[in-house]
Amino acid sequence: MRLSTKGRYAVMAMADLARREGDKAVALAEIAQRQEISLSYLEQLFARLRRQGLVVSARGPGGGYRLARAASETNIADIVLAVDEPLKATRCSKDARKGCMLSGEKCLTHDLWDEMGRQIHAYLESVSLADVVSGRLGAQARTEAA
Repeated sequence: MRLSTKGRYAVMAMADLARREGDKAVALAEIAQRQEISLSYLEQLFARLRRQGLVVSARGPGGGYRLARAASETNIADIVLAVDEPLKATRCSKDARKGCMLSGEKCLTHDLWDEMGRQIHAYLESVSLADVVSGRLGAQARTEAA
């Protein structure tokens, strides 16, 4: 399984937005500059994030984007899925009733990759934007929690 730039950039931009969350909306141009992401690409991603209810937009002077809900209530899986990034590791299509082989059978390693995809999804569901922004991830955070 490979997370494309679509998913990675959406999470980076949302983390940037969460870090600057306050009374005023944040312009995409500011996020694009800070995160070194194309503004036109961010516009496409934020259109999807807005349709999925993860951000709200404000027009006019002082316009931009805000989180639709608290960073602690926004998990990373929601962001990745909002930009149509699949979280599965098998090569089976959504329509595959049985499996990914030409014969319709499951490949020998199907269950391994299927479970890995479920584990990745569960992990990304367990991590909030607030966790990312505050640095509560990785070995150091696990050591501090213990």
